[in-house]
Amino acid sequence: MLKKDLRIKYSLLRSSLSTQELSSKSIAIANSVLQLPIWNNQYFHIFLPIEQKTEIDTEGIISILLGLDKNVIVPKVISPTQLEHFLLTDNTKFTTNNLNIPEPVDGITIETSKLDVIFIPLLAFDESGNRIGYGKGYYDRFLKNCRKDVIKIGLSFFEAEEKIDDIAPTDIPLDYCVTPYKTYSFRTS
Repeated sequence: MLKKDLRIKYSLLRSSLSTQELSSKSIAIANSVLQLPIWNNQYFHIFLPIEQKTEIDTEGIISILLGLDKNVIVPKVISPTQLEHFLLTDNTKFTTNNLNIPEPVDGITIETSKLDVIFIPLLAFDESGNRIGYGKGYYDRFLKNCRKDVIKIGLSFFEAEEKIDDIAPTDIPLDYCVTPYKTYSFRTS
């Protein structure tokens, strides 16, 4: 399927989830994340959900990370093409930007070179680890500037599509994708 068709399909599927389904599936995903071989790392980047788009509630994963004394990094949109990354602390204050994304007002910036693990929002992914988001390219540009060994983990309410037909050379594939029922590994080494 083409990206544009998958965006429509999965936006509709997501919007049909009840509040209870959203909560139970988000908890299942957080519990499955505990099984990944990532816990020797220190710097974890995670997105904050856009409620209007019925995104996965990442609060459970954030609680796990903080409970394990990991450094939790959250993004902020600073231009139409760029994200900045902030350490989550007890003093972090949040606002909602014009895209309805919750983001930190300010704080301690963290360079992308420090990041070990990145949890990535997506609408759909395929059996090869290719993902599609909303089409603005924030994460592909962000990932391009990260270390080559950064671990890229997608979070999805739904299982993999067989194939996304129109993958671009600039699209960066996932290492893992966690759903409520299955964890996919795309790592080759």
